Parts: sequence; structure tokens; C-alpha cells
Amino acid sequence: MNIAIGGDHAGYEYKEELKKLLTSEGYAVKDFGPADDNSCDYPDYVHPLAKSVRNLQHQFGIVICGSGNGVAMVANKHKDVRCALVWNKELVELARQHNNANVLAIPARFVSLEDAKTFAKTFIETEFEGGRHERRVNKISEGLEE
Repeated sequence: MNIAIGGDHAGYEYKEELKKLLTSEGYAVKDFGPADDNSCDYPDYVHPLAKSVRNLQHQFGIVICGSGNGVAMVANKHKDVRCALVWNKELVELARQHNNANVLAIPARFVSLEDAKTFAKTFIETEFEGGRHERRVNKISEGLEE
């Protein structure tokens, strides 16, 4: 499975640790940046990441910044990208089960690194339930152009 990861300077440390975890679990991980913790603009990294998920080059994406809001907003500008901002495991599970989220947004300043690792693994391992949820998910990208 191919996973895309990126964010900004506030998410850099978590990004590096999640890359190590996911690689050790056997996933192919592409780092969209940043390359260090110097101040940067998250859209520069999240737009290409979201495009790679939309184009199915990567099955999932993980984006990380201080609050998680900025990276989630950018990712969700892309048709067929469903980015979920989470702060507990139950939200991660529901984002996958009910919303078929394909990008996970982690707020590095508000969750522990251990929680972020749990969220990433849970996100990848949780299946979309389909059924009644599929009709709703199919309506999410209506009106978005790309």
C-alpha cells in the first residue's frame, strides 16, 4: 500500500516519526515535505499530496500541522479527497467507516505522538462500511471541479 505524508513545520517531527512507523510496518511512504522544521507554507506540500491521492497514486494521505485545520482545508479543496481532522481514535474509526476518508489530518500541537501513531495505524487498518454511507459519500464531491 502506498501512503503519502506531508504537512508543515509544526508537523515535521510527527511526520518523521510516522514515516518510520509506517515504513517499519511495510508500507511504501512518499514524503511530500517539508524537509525540515523551518517555517513554511503547508499548501505547497498538501496540494501535491492531495492530487496524488485523488489520482490514486497513493491509497491514503496523512497531513500534519499545528492545529490540523489548515492542512485539512487544503486537502479538501480537491475533488474526491475526503480529509478528516481527528483528535481521538473513535473519530479516526468513524472517518473511515462512515465517510471513507482517504486523508487523515493530525493536529500535532493537540495530540501526543503516541496518539498520532495510533491514529495513523487505525486509519489505514479500518475499512469503509459502505452500505447506507456510500450514497452520502458519493455526494461529497458534487460541485467540486478539478
